[in-house]
Amino acid sequence: METQTGERHEEAVNTIASVVRLFHATQRPFRNYHGSTNSTRTSERRADNTVDTSQLTHVIRVDREKKVALVEPNVPMDVLVEACLKERLVPLVVMEFPNITVGGGFSGSSGESSSFRYGPFDSTINWIEIVLPNGEVRRASKTSNPDLFWGAASGFGTLGVVTLLEVQLKAARSYVELTYHPFSTVSDASANMQKQAQDGAVDFLDGIAFSPSLTVVCSGRLVDEVPSPASPLRFARRKDPWFYSHVKQRMGGTTRPTTDYVCLVDYLFRFDRGGFWVAKYAFSYFFTPFNRMTRSLLDRYLRAKVMYAALHKSQLADDYIVQDVGVPYEQVGEFSSWLDANLRTYPLWLCPLRVRRDATDARHGLHAEFADSTTPEFLMNFGIWRPGSLDHDQFVQQNRGLEKKVQELGGKKWLYAHAYYTEDEFWASYDRESYDTLRRTYSATYLPSVYDKVKVDPQNRANRKKPFHGVRPLQGLYGVYKAWRGGDYLLVRKQSN
Repeated sequence: METQTGERHEEAVNTIASVVRLFHATQRPFRNYHGSTNSTRTSERRADNTVDTSQLTHVIRVDREKKVALVEPNVPMDVLVEACLKERLVPLVVMEFPNITVGGGFSGSSGESSSFRYGPFDSTINWIEIVLPNGEVRRASKTSNPDLFWGAASGFGTLGVVTLLEVQLKAARSYVELTYHPFSTVSDASANMQKQAQDGAVDFLDGIAFSPSLTVVCSGRLVDEVPSPASPLRFARRKDPWFYSHVKQRMGGTTRPTTDYVCLVDYLFRFDRGGFWVAKYAFSYFFTPFNRMTRSLLDRYLRAKVMYAALHKSQLADDYIVQDVGVPYEQVGEFSSWLDANLRTYPLWLCPLRVRRDATDARHGLHAEFADSTTPEFLMNFGIWRPGSLDHDQFVQQNRGLEKKVQELGGKKWLYAHAYYTEDEFWASYDRESYDTLRRTYSATYLPSVYDKVKVDPQNRANRKKPFHGVRPLQGLYGVYKAWRGGDYLLVRKQSN
């Protein structure tokens, strides 16, 4: 560490450890406050049970020779990418929204379009520093204390407070050569992704299902030059198109692959504007025309960070289906047919994830089975984001039916999303024995469990007081106002101009 930054970091960690020791002495459960969040759960600072880590926001060092970055957990992805690009490097996996943090990506097993090769973000971390629930500061890696390392990955802060991470990097290039391959079914698109994943020249791989008859696979290669007469595309500025709408327009009924060249950072955060495509639902909610002019005028409020803040403040997030699930490749056809018959929602995001952990020492935590050679090496991730039924009981059944189908097909659910499982259903999908052993080993049994943190109580959610509940568009306007008062929109001014 650089001396000044290292001293500041050590002082902050000592403060956090002392607070944790106080909670441990009385066995009082605590939660971590990270500051602003891109989670589907709200984040609030409370004096009585909160460990405040919001000051851990620094990229301490980027090492060009070792191709690693030493990073505090609340560093957003855009800040990390900017620091790495100064050394012509880039993280192996970059989550799609600029304000997702390094710590959030690690504790939530986030994946993106390079995860078919490198796995979730946690697989690209060399080691972590963590304050255990008894206040002890420990370092854990894939070879030293691997049980703690893999337990903390996807552990959502229930095994302690992660305070530092070493992130793996690779050589960056200026552009992404991005080719769109159209297919008439999700199954055909999945087969193509499986084939392209074997091509060492492919750096990025995901897809968008626009309808039952059109799915587009997007495969990318890092390149340094744009051939004439092509011009590099951008997606980050207010005058630029939203990525998903651009892809749909580019296909234009063609059945042949089409290629663009995209500036690297614009590719990495291509889904930020519009929050993939979820922001389109806001236009109908607010009785606003959905066109290029209105998207440009409202651009500052249509970035993922501001949308999350407004949805939380208005509590409209309670009425949205927000699900990311993965199923084995051989189940993709059945699952996509089930989605079409039961939810009939498009677009869908498709992203192949390599979930296999090669080391035997990785058999720990919620996903201990990912180190078992008998489990699938890959899952196809489906991103399912849309307004749910206005009938509360039907809304709950939509979510529970989805979870049940994923379990039936041997799939997994990423736990940043809403979880409607009963406790027994939850632990039927995750390794409770391994997780509970870790909690006992590392003095964490007095903290909320992962299930406690991710579960949704439908009755409490239905009964809690909501500002202007059901009064359209006042409930949504209240959320926008609160996001504006909180200054969330200011953080995107630089990008939107």
